[in-house]
Amino acid sequence: MIREVLRMGDPRLLARAQPVAAFGTPELAALIEDMQDTMRHLDGAGLAAPQIGVLLRVAIFGFESNPRYPEAAAVPFTVLINPELEPLSEAIEEGWEGCLSLPGLRGRVPRWQHLRYAGRDPAGRRFEREVAGFHARVVQHECDHLDGILYPMRVRDFRLFGFTDVLKLTDTPD
Repeated sequence: MIREVLRMGDPRLLARAQPVAAFGTPELAALIEDMQDTMRHLDGAGLAAPQIGVLLRVAIFGFESNPRYPEAAAVPFTVLINPELEPLSEAIEEGWEGCLSLPGLRGRVPRWQHLRYAGRDPAGRRFEREVAGFHARVVQHECDHLDGILYPMRVRDFRLFGFTDVLKLTDTPD
């Protein structure tokens, strides 16, 4: 089922989500299915449960291609529950981000270039991956939602934040 995505200003987006304690349940499966339906309907690269008003540490992400990020490499579809992130280098890269909770807006956000993430799948099995580039950016963006952080809170230069149809999506401001 396609769910309403909360928009910036809704206080639920600023709350820290709670860990998932029960795996393999019909309720968790239904939540993940709703998240998938919603993300795909809106051409999202990812979606966190708090964005649909569910304060649990569940994020999904992945796509083969995405019209909102036409230059981005494919990211494997992943359900990430109770995530842990570990940067694997000091390297930070700024890149453009958007968010389904901030429709029509983009901003340049600093993110770790290379990281390891770990967490649980819907059955509760632990897994981990080392990733870089856009995949790493998407994971960090979605995990921020689980901690009540929206990407504008990370923007360093507000000359590089605004409406997508107005901004020049380049590396530097005019």
